[in-house]
Amino acid sequence: MMKNLGGMMKKMQEMQTRMQQLNDEMEDMRFSASVGGGAVKAEVNGKGVLTGLHLTDDICAPDEKETLEELIMLAVNTAKSEAETAHKNALQELTGGLPLPPGMSLPF
Repeated sequence: MMKNLGGMMKKMQEMQTRMQQLNDEMEDMRFSASVGGGAVKAEVNGKGVLTGLHLTDDICAPDEKETLEELIMLAVNTAKSEAETAHKNALQELTGGLPLPPGMSLPF
């Protein structure tokens, strides 16, 4: 039984390492979408953080466009951060405060 436990622990460590690699890879990936006939374009990284936003001049005044883009990005990323904090708190409550191994999250 101890041999199986050792093998299982090794597999968990390997999975943890691979999950961290995947998290790192996802952060470097970029995904984009365009809506409204190209009036609004957004780019996010693989972790869902809004990294770019472009509004065409015809949906807002050109001299306000950059400020509006920055405000929208800030609002979206702040809301995402709050959602992640709520998720983390819910997981801590669910696990009774027991820490999960680094790089692991529920549900698996």
